Amino acid sequence: MISAGQLAAFAAASFVLIIIPGPSVLFVVGRALAHGRRTALMTVVGGTLGAYTLVVAVALGLGSVVERSATVFWTLKLVGAAYLMYLGFKAWRSRGALREAFSTGGSVGHGALRTAWEGYTVGVTNPKTIVFFAAVLPQFVDRGQGHVAVQMLLLGLIFCAIGIVSDMVWGLAAAGARDWFANSPRRTSMVGGAGGLSMIALGVTIAVTGRE
Repeated sequence: MISAGQLAAFAAASFVLIIIPGPSVLFVVGRALAHGRRTALMTVVGGTLGAYTLVVAVALGLGSVVERSATVFWTLKLVGAAYLMYLGFKAWRSRGALREAFSTGGSVGHGALRTAWEGYTVGVTNPKTIVFFAAVLPQFVDRGQGHVAVQMLLLGLIFCAIGIVSDMVWGLAAAGARDWFANSPRRTSMVGGAGGLSMIALGVTIAVTGRE
């Protein structure tokens, strides 16, 4: 139903998009710096589920609504931006708790489901991914073969597989840098604050950038 050429071309396009750090990568890095490896990985899982939700929406025809309606697009964009800034502010405020957790061997992270949900929220409102799935994904579908929705769902799995590997690499790398900071209370406060500020800056960037 989907030719090898289609799969290869879509995988290449997906790789180019994913390899350039965007909102999902920067969010995972910020979470890794603020809360560590476990939180980063659960954030990646949630973000991937959010991205695949967009694939399902496009396959069902909802992607065209987002692409054609500036109001819907900007609403999703601003909701995602506001949520990122909210999470960043929380991470900034808890930087002191982060230092205390390191000294006692504890963690300032929260439950896995809540962490995954936060990642999902960011993933499903990621404007970069929304535009890619709404405008690019349909171009790789062979409508003459039929089963258009199924083709989109399969292609979306390829995108998400590449994305989850890339995001996990970024998250683990950032978490490793965080472990080095743990050797110094001052560094710990700095990295906790940096993680929060990076998420706030990302939210502001998403809010003020255009539709491209």
